[in-house]
Amino acid sequence: MIDNWFKKDIEKILASHPIAVFIDESKEASFLMDDIKNDVQVYTTSNEIEELKVKYEIEKNFTDGNKILIYTNTPKAELKFIREYCETNGNIEIKYLEHYIKKKVSQHLNLNINLPKEELISAAKISLGKDQTYWMDLSHKGASEIFDLEKELLPFLDDPKAFVKKFDKSTQEIFYKKISELIGQTYIKKPAQTLASEVANELLDGLWNNTTNPVLLNVYKTWLDSLTYQKSFFKYLEKYKSGEKTNPFDIHPSHPFKNVDILWLKDIGQHINDSKYITTILPKVNKRNIDRSANRLEITFWKEVKVLLEFDAKNINQISTFQQAVDFYIKHFYKVDQAIRKLYSEFLTHKEIMEPIQEYYKDLASRYLDKWFRYIDEYKSDQTGKIQEILDKHTSHTAIVVGDGVSWEFAQDIIASFDKSDYELTKKYLFAGLPSETEHNMSQLYIATGEVLPTKKDREKYLLKTNAEKDIAFIDLENVNEATDTANYLICSYKDPDKLGETYQQKALKYFDAVANTFAQKIKQLLQNGYKQVYLITDHGFTLTGVLENSDKIDINFSGSVNKSERYIRSKTQQSFDEDLLIERQEKYQVFEYCYYAKRLGPFKTPGVYGFSHGGMSPQETVIPFFKWTNNNENADLLEVVITNKADLKEVIGNLYSVKLKGNSDSDSLFASERKVILLFFSNGKEISKSDIITIVKGEETKKEYQFDSSTNIEIKVLDASTKEQLDKAIVSQSSARDLGGLL
Repeated sequence: MIDNWFKKDIEKILASHPIAVFIDESKEASFLMDDIKNDVQVYTTSNEIEELKVKYEIEKNFTDGNKILIYTNTPKAELKFIREYCETNGNIEIKYLEHYIKKKVSQHLNLNINLPKEELISAAKISLGKDQTYWMDLSHKGASEIFDLEKELLPFLDDPKAFVKKFDKSTQEIFYKKISELIGQTYIKKPAQTLASEVANELLDGLWNNTTNPVLLNVYKTWLDSLTYQKSFFKYLEKYKSGEKTNPFDIHPSHPFKNVDILWLKDIGQHINDSKYITTILPKVNKRNIDRSANRLEITFWKEVKVLLEFDAKNINQISTFQQAVDFYIKHFYKVDQAIRKLYSEFLTHKEIMEPIQEYYKDLASRYLDKWFRYIDEYKSDQTGKIQEILDKHTSHTAIVVGDGVSWEFAQDIIASFDKSDYELTKKYLFAGLPSETEHNMSQLYIATGEVLPTKKDREKYLLKTNAEKDIAFIDLENVNEATDTANYLICSYKDPDKLGETYQQKALKYFDAVANTFAQKIKQLLQNGYKQVYLITDHGFTLTGVLENSDKIDINFSGSVNKSERYIRSKTQQSFDEDLLIERQEKYQVFEYCYYAKRLGPFKTPGVYGFSHGGMSPQETVIPFFKWTNNNENADLLEVVITNKADLKEVIGNLYSVKLKGNSDSDSLFASERKVILLFFSNGKEISKSDIITIVKGEETKKEYQFDSSTNIEIKVLDASTKEQLDKAIVSQSSARDLGGLL
């Protein structure tokens, strides 16, 4: 602010005179000229010879319109050759800089600033570029406001040496003193890096002991939010040595020490069945769960712990019908399954953490499954022929995403990964066929007769033969891109999560976030490409073994011809069995007539690898998503953009072609006045080029010219630059006829 006041004083002289003289007897005020140097020509003198030289240069080179500022430390009475400029033009004298500062603050803001000389001059230097609130705060709060430490500390901590270089030595010293005062130290001259380390330790000590200084706490939170500075925080954290902590819960809720979170988890595991303890600890868990700093540090598992601890098992007792058992799962209990899956992904190798939490989960699951299997006789699969049902229902562009092993609870992750602002989601569920395994259930989806076909290729052939009149295409979901929009009915297969689970078992859980994101992004791409509805269906869900002990395995020894899988056992003959442990279904498959399922989530004892499994009758495996996203992005208020010369593009002579775009709308809405678009260029289904953003104005035709490269047939798509919604498309074909350049 002080520089602005000084600049106005100079400009007042230069408004009516070409030359102004700045006499800085204090030898401390040269910084005031920094903002005016670009507007005037500055000459500096320090003795008679330099004065004479400056006078000569000015008179020799002066032209009308020149604005000149002469800077000198010589008192006015002692000036020789430039004294006349003071008299005929004007000058500003600063004998004592602190007096000038006080005078200007009082004159412009009617404030009295009482600070020692060094602090006042430093405050003036810090005020450069700031508004009058800086001086008002300084007047009311005193020297503590010379530096806004909440803002200045972060760049200082990130790179101490580079930060202090912008200050002169006296200002550096005052800055160091203010920092020392903040962290409760007596000022001792030390390197900037040493002081920065002490500040970081004080900050971390405060978090560790829950005694954080409010300024340092705000600096810490800003530090974690900063993409520019965040990396340096972890360097300090890595070097930090904490003291002993007898009570791990006696710590600030925003702390960065994940090892303390682990101690919390272990303590909670030891007392997880103590309701009084849980009631006491839940407020701390809730605080940690919603803490922004913890989330920035990717300590996010408290959300799942909270779900488990807050789940009220007494509500299970209210289930009295099969439909109530289903509703309870899709509305409530799936969250428990989702929570344990995500905790497995984080802590599966930490047996001491997961064992007590898993036992707590198993108890909840056992109570719920008791109700589920009590009414299981009403269970009836309804997934058979579901793809055919969708094909028969729609005549417009329709895509069907067929996932493998997408459980109801995992499907919620797909929804969470989806930007649903422009699309309507309809959530329904299906009951998977039994046993709930891939070959059987994929066949149920594709084959309306219920016949089991062993391969994906066979199932797709059947569907094409049954729907010969329909335009059906098949694609792997990973290969969906901006060019995927030709077929009227598109069936997109995705082998994950089942393939991941079969390959890596529970180690695959760390990839599930990426799988959910792939589903979401590809479904959104299909909607943007013009498909009016996109369905998500799947063959079955899955269960997780977790931390497995031998006692968790269900040891069943049947006689005769049997085929034992992890979650079901097929038998040629009827077996005698424990009805509290197993459920029997008469289901013919090859030579087998009966199928037996476990009433709990543990696996049958088999020679194979345990972990990620399916085939059983639990809701985790059999209640599966049947979702539909509908493209409702047909807003009449948005400008329609079309290619107007499609016919001309079908046979282009020569190497150049023009694309003509026009914006049409009957709406008077501001949103219909223009639209920003991009053009994508494809050859053989692969993107080969992309235009810059083009602004299309309502009622006006915009012409863009392009040239063929190696491709003679190009598909052009017009996309909304923001939403990537496809607005129009055209085919460009280069004619084999010669371009005669208008000679004919």
